[in-house]
Amino acid sequence: MNSATADITDRRVLVVDDDPAVRDVVCDYLDAAGLIVDRAADGFSAVEAVRRTRPDAIVLDRMLPGIDGLEVYRRLRAEVGPIPVVMLSALGATDQRIDGLELGIDDYLPKPFSPRELVLRVSALLRRSVDDTTPEAPFRLGRFWLDASNHLVTLDGEPLVLSMREFDLLAYLLKHPDRVLSRDQLLRAVWGWEFGDRSTVTVHVRRLREKVEADPSNPTTLQTVWGVGYRFVSEVAA
Repeated sequence: MNSATADITDRRVLVVDDDPAVRDVVCDYLDAAGLIVDRAADGFSAVEAVRRTRPDAIVLDRMLPGIDGLEVYRRLRAEVGPIPVVMLSALGATDQRIDGLELGIDDYLPKPFSPRELVLRVSALLRRSVDDTTPEAPFRLGRFWLDASNHLVTLDGEPLVLSMREFDLLAYLLKHPDRVLSRDQLLRAVWGWEFGDRSTVTVHVRRLREKVEADPSNPTTLQTVWGVGYRFVSEVAA
């Protein structure tokens, strides 16, 4: 077992794809990485499988019979809360990928894809969801209070409802206030990618602004530094 998968062995992943060839290849690679793998062939079966087994992550095809992947995600998020998801799609248009990211989906891979890359993406999601053996002490920054070990962040005393990636991004920004961070830096630190689509960061920043800014179109806390990236301002008047 290599170090990249040692801390996620025996975590449960649900693979949802109506193409049996794709489904079998993905399941074989995830199984070889030491994961417990369940499978479903359509949207309704996926929802039932999640209710039954409560997986730690889902590999979810966008185009499914019955209900599509986006609707599956909407139903699961409403019913069981945020679940780490890697979405697969033969639809290559950027706006279609952004649709999924806007909903809170954590990661997106276009078909055809490398099964090895998919395993790395799933592993990164799972490692971020595993509790650290040494809990981080909660801390306060301005109007925010972060308890990373319990996956909790509040704004003015009210808990924020965030996807896993949104939480990871906000936690990283809270730990690095007043620094200008490029999209590439955030991709490496939060997503664990050495390269990737920078629009992923842009979409998640926009979603965070909708939850932490009084006026998301005129942000004062999570500011854009044009041509560079973003800065989280630690001291903003309430």
